[in-house]
Amino acid sequence: MDTMKRPGTDDVMNELLVKLFKNVVEIEDRCLITPEFKDISVNDMHIIEAVGMEEPKSMSTVAKLMSITTGTLTKLVDGLSEKGYVNRERGKKDKRVVLVSLTEKGKQAFAHHERFHRSMVRHMRDGLNEQETSILVYALAKLNDNFNRVYEG
Repeated sequence: MDTMKRPGTDDVMNELLVKLFKNVVEIEDRCLITPEFKDISVNDMHIIEAVGMEEPKSMSTVAKLMSITTGTLTKLVDGLSEKGYVNRERGKKDKRVVLVSLTEKGKQAFAHHERFHRSMVRHMRDGLNEQETSILVYALAKLNDNFNRVYEG
């Protein structure tokens, strides 16, 4: 009997996931690329996020965080460097290592991106009680774990 209901449920879940992902991408594009940051893309914002506010990171570390090659990252960092968002320097101990860090402008973009995500989470929680919030967190974590298990590599 359960299998008879599944196609309808699967269709609804698929439709919701597709709409949710599309909405998040569109909302992120609309909210992140403000007049102040019109010279960069949402993808650039994610690189800025991966570089982070802490100590400089190696290009290979940032590339791994972004799941891209260091060659691809180099091109993207070139653009962010030219626009004044990131600094690039050689490692002091190992000159082969290239380290990236955020400039003041990059830190402003990072903070803007972080405020957006906090706002998105706050709006996501609007209208949910504690139990519903716990269920949503559990379901999202389980969904993420399943996706990682099934689609890893």
